[in-house]
Amino acid sequence: MSDSVPGTASGEPGRGAAGGEPEPIRAVPLRRPGRWIAAAVVLVLLGLFLYGAATNEAYQWNTYGKYLFDTRILAGVVVTLELTVIAMAIAVVLGTILSVMRLSPNPVLRSTAWVYLWIFRGTPVYVQLVFWGLVPSLYRQIALGIPFGPQFFHLDVQGLQAAFAFAVLGLGLNEAAYMAEIVRAGINSVGEGQREASTALGMSWTQTMRRTVLPQAMRVIIPPTGNEFIGMLKTTSLVTAIPLSTDLFGRARDIYGVNFQPIPLLMVTATWYLVITSVLMVGQFYLERYYSRGISRQLTAKQLQQLADARGVVNPK
Repeated sequence: MSDSVPGTASGEPGRGAAGGEPEPIRAVPLRRPGRWIAAAVVLVLLGLFLYGAATNEAYQWNTYGKYLFDTRILAGVVVTLELTVIAMAIAVVLGTILSVMRLSPNPVLRSTAWVYLWIFRGTPVYVQLVFWGLVPSLYRQIALGIPFGPQFFHLDVQGLQAAFAFAVLGLGLNEAAYMAEIVRAGINSVGEGQREASTALGMSWTQTMRRTVLPQAMRVIIPPTGNEFIGMLKTTSLVTAIPLSTDLFGRARDIYGVNFQPIPLLMVTATWYLVITSVLMVGQFYLERYYSRGISRQLTAKQLQQLADARGVVNPK
C-alpha cells in the first residue's frame, strides 16, 4: 500500500503534482438573493415616490426652481454659515474650559462648571434663545462702576440692534455645555499613567492637561465635534426666537409670508441645509479617518501594497 502525499494527484489540497507551488484556491462567492430582492424593493419604492412627487402639483416645482438660487436665499445661507462657525468657535473654547474646570481639584471651579452644565443642558435651546431676545427688556441699561459712586462703563441695551450677536451668544453658550462633556470624555480616555508620569516629571496639573492629556484626547474629541457642528447648522433655524430673520430659514419664511407658497420655499430651505450638511459630512469622514490612525490594526490596501513592495513581493497583475 502506498501512502498519498498532500497536494499530489490524490486531489488533496497542498502542493501540485510536480511538488512546486501550491494550487490556487478557487473561492466561490456566496449567493445572497435576499440582498438583490431588498435592493429591488427599495428601488421600486423610491421610483414610485419620485414619480408621485414629480407629478404632484402641490409641490409647485416652478416656484421651487425660481427661488432655489434667489439672492435673498443665498444671503441667508451665508448668514447661517456665519452663525454656525462663530457659535461653534465659542462653544469649543468655552467647552474646553468648562471640562477642565469639572476635572479640576478646586471644588469652586468644579461646582461652577456643574451649575453651568445643569442650567444650559436642562433647558431647551429655543427657550434660551427667547430669553436672549428679551435681554433688552430685562436689562435696559448695563453700568459698571462703584456703588453710589462714579460709573466707568455704561451701555444702553435697548438701543442696541444686536440680534445677530445675541443669536451667536445663545447658540454658543448652549453648545458649550455639550462640548464640555465631549472634551471631558476625551480627557478621561487618556490613561491615568500618563498623568502620573507627567506629575513624576514635575509638571503641575495645568501643565499636565495642556502638554500631555489634551493632545492625546483630541483623537476622541474630534469625531463627535463634527456631529455637533452639523447639529449646530440645523439649530440655527431656531434663531427666529430672538428674532433674527436674516438666516436661511428666516429668509424663506419672509418670502412665503408674502407669496403664500410655503411648501416650495420650505423645500428650498431643506435643499440648502442638505447640501451644506452633505459637505460637512464628507469633511467629517476624512477628519475621523485622520484622527483614527493607529487605533485599528487592519491595514488599508495602500499600506498592504507598500508592505509587499518593502519585502520584495511582486503584486501579480
